[in-house]
Amino acid sequence: MSLTLSQSYFQHRDVVYLAKDLIGKKITTCIDGKTTSGIITETEAYAGCGDKACHAHLGRFTERTKVMYEPGGIAYVYLCYGIHHLFNIVTNTRGNADAVLIRAVEPLEGFDTMRKRRGKEKLDKALTSGPGNFSKAFGISKTHNEMSVVSKELNIEHISYKPKNLVETKRIGIDYAEEDVDLPWRFYDNSSKFISIK
Repeated sequence: MSLTLSQSYFQHRDVVYLAKDLIGKKITTCIDGKTTSGIITETEAYAGCGDKACHAHLGRFTERTKVMYEPGGIAYVYLCYGIHHLFNIVTNTRGNADAVLIRAVEPLEGFDTMRKRRGKEKLDKALTSGPGNFSKAFGISKTHNEMSVVSKELNIEHISYKPKNLVETKRIGIDYAEEDVDLPWRFYDNSSKFISIK
């Protein structure tokens, strides 16, 4: 049984709760007529203006970050190091700038499409583990910035799947975040091999 998550689900006021709750949800993209889907296995929470690891820390409002201030339920996609598209889901209500980064997904369908997009010959954990790898495999780019995650092209569903071994730990690559560096806001399903770093 599957149920598409509503826009209001993503407007929950606790981004940490959502980052944890999204583990085990199904994400699907339908791009250029090609469908790919998988189970979300790894996320990170970013808590708006008060989080030193967040792009919107201290109310930073730029051309890139303005999407974060919109009501939850839309995509925030940005280019990291000029190479990797990273896919985040804006959460909370208007003006809060919270977001959940999707770091890894366990593939369910569209394996051939994912391999072609990634230039890989075989299916292994690197196919969709790591936020840049996941986005490329699923066809997500900056053109999807501000797109609803409750749409035909980009969709997240509740399915009857429960993470068997949920781990809470600190986020990756945020050494600049001072005292916020050790917040246990990264979540992953340790029973899946599709995790960026265990």
